[in-house]
Amino acid sequence: MALKDTVSRAYSNWMAGSGPENDIVISSRIRVARNMSHFAFPHMLSLEKAEEVIHALTLALENKDLKFSSGHLEVSRMSELSPVERQILVEKHLISPDLLKGHEKKAIALRDDEVLSIMVNEEDHLRVQSLLPGLQLESAWDQVNRLDDELEKTLDYAFSERLGYLTACPTNVGTGLRASVMVHLPGLVHTDQIKGVLNTVSKIGLTVRGLYGEGTEAAGNLFQISNQVTLGHSENEIIQNIVSVTKQLQEREKTARKALYNERRSQLEDRIGRSYGILKYARILSTDEAMKRFSDLRLGIDLNIITDTKPELVTELMVLTRPAFLVSKAGSDMTAFERDVKRAELVRNKLKGKSN
Repeated sequence: MALKDTVSRAYSNWMAGSGPENDIVISSRIRVARNMSHFAFPHMLSLEKAEEVIHALTLALENKDLKFSSGHLEVSRMSELSPVERQILVEKHLISPDLLKGHEKKAIALRDDEVLSIMVNEEDHLRVQSLLPGLQLESAWDQVNRLDDELEKTLDYAFSERLGYLTACPTNVGTGLRASVMVHLPGLVHTDQIKGVLNTVSKIGLTVRGLYGEGTEAAGNLFQISNQVTLGHSENEIIQNIVSVTKQLQEREKTARKALYNERRSQLEDRIGRSYGILKYARILSTDEAMKRFSDLRLGIDLNIITDTKPELVTELMVLTRPAFLVSKAGSDMTAFERDVKRAELVRNKLKGKSN
């Protein structure tokens, strides 16, 4: 499947509702930062040298052993995509917003199922990542580790015996590994516990970010939890630490949901019912309001208050109703108001079982 096909559909593998612990953990991501020796870091690369990095990766991905263990990854230059298509890759969480800056020097390598991908010339030459539904950090690491090992047989990585993998940002030196989970925590938000819980998380060396990473808001009560430090800990230690914290967060969230259901059931059902009604019948929906209503709907599904909608549809709608997807569907640019009208129409039709 060509990348053009990837940006034409909202659904991605990580949205599947079948992942472990998917009532709270939406997705798991592992990524490693790698750089090639004898090349300046990407922010110092000329256009010609950046092209050499892309070319070297393209050749490495043609290796038969790599294809056998990790499958085929198609390389596409960011300059080959329209601005809307590039933004859709961000909205599908396949690339970071930073890959859009200076896109002439950048590329993405992507497997058909969108589970494995490599950002090229972002902050580092390569950012190899795997994205899976639910709590599957170990499986994501297995996939990244296999691909990374095969790449290292061909590419000369910048590596220090004392420090580990060398990276453009000192916080990534060492394993270069970031493990992150996207969690849905409406119970902790609605019981006013979220601030204290996230403060505690940050004190034990983890970072909390919004829906699209650093500097973005936690829209829809979705939070990304990841490790801050990659030096001095093994890959397994980093992953197991995130898994442990995520399971503790799950328990806190379940307790909060139970308290909401037992102590404020009428208010909870009213809130969820109102949100479901607005999503089914509204004619105008802003991005912010849609995300809040989607969060309520997802909570209602998880608590069996809403029984006629699947959780993966809600996750798909969270991506499908983002601005770039709406513009892509319309085939032309739209004002913010026109997008709000189109968003409401799309949500109504999806919840009624129509294709669009």
